[in-house]
Amino acid sequence: MINKAFQFTGDILNQYLKHIFKLNENKVLLNNLIESDGSIPTANQNKVILSLINIEKETSKAFNNSVSKTSNGGFAAINPSERYNINFLTSCHFDNYSETLKFITAVITFFQTNPFLDSSTAPSIPEGLTKLDYELEKINYQEMQSLWTAMGARYQPSVVYKMRMVTIQSNEVKYFLPAITNTSTMTQTV
Repeated sequence: MINKAFQFTGDILNQYLKHIFKLNENKVLLNNLIESDGSIPTANQNKVILSLINIEKETSKAFNNSVSKTSNGGFAAINPSERYNINFLTSCHFDNYSETLKFITAVITFFQTNPFLDSSTAPSIPEGLTKLDYELEKINYQEMQSLWTAMGARYQPSVVYKMRMVTIQSNEVKYFLPAITNTSTMTQTV
């Protein structure tokens, strides 16, 4: 689900940028900022890059629906679904600094206009995703500098967003419970 949610976010953002700037080519790329050998990926040139920087389990709500009814009337016990928040860096890598600023402004505008995506706002949302919420992360100068240093990259204009509540459900059955078919009452003799 993380891949689906991240790819869908990139696809929708790309459609938006192509529309507002009347472009034919894709401008959004899901990629690392630095290759394992320390070089900058050539694919990142003149693109808006989305890079996954953190995954955290959502713990503010309990999601304990762990029993579901089977077709024969019995019940199957499964592990409860878990929800995760995905932090991603959106950075702009253009030869022309003016283009960089134009695209980072458009990215911020997109997420400000679309704080969430669901089937009513984005009919192409992948199966298994019901709603994606986006929230701008407040990162100060030192935190941003530490983030870019940790990635081994040189700073580019960027913002960090949190994609909330990506649900992961394995649907692996732990055990089955048969349906109750006979109820008998016991009477107590006094």
